[in-house]
Amino acid sequence: MEDPLDGLRSLMASHYPPIDALVVPSEDYHQSEYVSARDKRRQFVSGFSGSAGLALITMNEARLWTDGRYFLQATQELSDRWKLMRIGEDPAVEAWIAENLPSDAAIGVDPWCVSIDTAQRWEHAFAKKQQRIVPTCSNLVDEVWKNRPPPEINPVIIHPLEFAGCAVAEKLKDLREKLAKEKASGIIIAALDEVAWLYNVRGNDVSYNPVVHGFAIVTLNAAFLYVDKKKVSAEVYSYLEVNGIEVRDYDAVSSDVVLLASGQINSSTTKGTRTEVQNDAGLNSTESVNGESEAKEINHNIIWVDPGSCCYALYSKLNSDEVLLQQSPLALAKAIKNPVELDGLRKAHIRDGAAVVQYLRWLDDQMQEIYGASGYFLEPEGINKRKHLETVRLTEVSVSDKLEGFRATKEHFRGLSFPTISSVGPNAAIIHYSPHPEKCAELDADRIYLFDSGAQYQDGTTDITRTVHFGKPSAHEKACYTAVLKGHIALDTARFPNGTNGHALDILARVPLWKDGLDYRHGTGHGVGSYLNVHEGPHLISFRPQARNVPIQASMTVTDEPGYYEDGNFGIRLENVLIVEEANTKFNFGDKGYLAFEHITWAPYQKKLMDLRLLAPEEIEWVNTYHARCEEILEPYLDESEMAWLRKATEPISV
Repeated sequence: MEDPLDGLRSLMASHYPPIDALVVPSEDYHQSEYVSARDKRRQFVSGFSGSAGLALITMNEARLWTDGRYFLQATQELSDRWKLMRIGEDPAVEAWIAENLPSDAAIGVDPWCVSIDTAQRWEHAFAKKQQRIVPTCSNLVDEVWKNRPPPEINPVIIHPLEFAGCAVAEKLKDLREKLAKEKASGIIIAALDEVAWLYNVRGNDVSYNPVVHGFAIVTLNAAFLYVDKKKVSAEVYSYLEVNGIEVRDYDAVSSDVVLLASGQINSSTTKGTRTEVQNDAGLNSTESVNGESEAKEINHNIIWVDPGSCCYALYSKLNSDEVLLQQSPLALAKAIKNPVELDGLRKAHIRDGAAVVQYLRWLDDQMQEIYGASGYFLEPEGINKRKHLETVRLTEVSVSDKLEGFRATKEHFRGLSFPTISSVGPNAAIIHYSPHPEKCAELDADRIYLFDSGAQYQDGTTDITRTVHFGKPSAHEKACYTAVLKGHIALDTARFPNGTNGHALDILARVPLWKDGLDYRHGTGHGVGSYLNVHEGPHLISFRPQARNVPIQASMTVTDEPGYYEDGNFGIRLENVLIVEEANTKFNFGDKGYLAFEHITWAPYQKKLMDLRLLAPEEIEWVNTYHARCEEILEPYLDESEMAWLRKATEPISV
């Protein structure tokens, strides 16, 4: 197959004006982390399959920027025509362009695939040498991608109130109150999970993420959903209409943003409805007159736009001096789970934990039967020897399929929440490793096995990582596992005042590793959706500066996942999902109120991988308490033989 670099360079040269460099981001029109098959343009041009990265193509160079999760993977996937740029170690793409491309250079980009924040940051960097962004009229990658996957037509699904916990009317009322407070007449919502959450709908347009490709516009007296109408059934049309939401064609969002900017966007679904929003003067912004919804005079036309999730193409249609560039109010509202969502998440994680225990027990039996391994509990004296013929194999893919099979038997299962990271030995050192059937590794009883996996259930999204060894782990592997476990426990047991952000908490999980000169290149925690995206903001626990932006708040979810990775050898990660809760402290310094974590993930930690000499008595007590709760909580979901295995896995450690 012809390398797309050659075709793209031809299009760059013939473009008007000619393009000196073409930026190909990972994101789609909604700035999504995970995108549909037809939107994987950066993967198509570079061959790099990680979820995060950016490609830059000049007439004589091709460079790929990605973060520490993918350094090793990128070196394996990029051809020799590409150079890897390590985010955090090498200059950022805009700095590299400003330094290495000539003055007046034209940098081409599809304005639908770049956020406002990013475009403005680039413009500022390029201005130093009079370089400029050139928005392309069409996506040049699409022109050379001859076998680009077609769009999928998947139905919009109503997310029932019994799982959502909050009606659309309440969400719209709260949103409109925030618009009025900011003196904004409307908001453009581009993030797919925010659209799904606001309107209580779900879909299957992006693998592993139950979202619909759609935009939303909400004004003080109208609401719109921009979606391919072939996805909307009569039932969903009726549901949306009852909630005052008008369905419009996906492509109409572009022209409607122009109408929004001039205050001329109108809806036919607001007849007979009444939405009262108090403005600063205490007056209602809308009222019903003779059954007609009529907006009172508003002396402003400010449009609220999230600069991180809204694309530059839509922003360019607005009056820049009448735009509120501020994080979407839905981001935080979605992150702070309501009681129904929290209850659903707890229940989903219990069923998910049962599936993981069933998997571990099955895998333990298989490793002993096929490979002669000593198994999950015992350490052998000699080397494991294969017992069966070479035709009987366990691979990273075949065992992860088995794990999915266990999950699929659970109530409300709707699929996986991300591609399972099932990794043996050196592959476990690739932080976001994705095994492929044709080239994945076979399991090896003498090497560490790491699996990071999760599922979408209608009542919650799960994410769990465990690391195990079915043979005899080395003293070094045990020491590293124990350091990771100590950091995992330190974060889990933290208490901290309201107002603390994830940047401040990140260090807790790293200190035990730092003591031995070890570390990891990824964040320690991310939010988790309620039958939505497994990676959810706006908060996170990380060393990255953006972790300072949002404090950790009660009823948020967040993961606890420190790790350690040795290239070419092994990787270790342990991950639970936590709910932030109010802490009952003896004192309340500063009258701030204090917070703590409730873990809702249930699966054992392998005692064979622990160096008990490195664990403090209180850490051993934590493991024992957690294991006792695992046994108690999961018992109703396991049969007698599975429970016997779990009882052995959770036997108390002597302090």
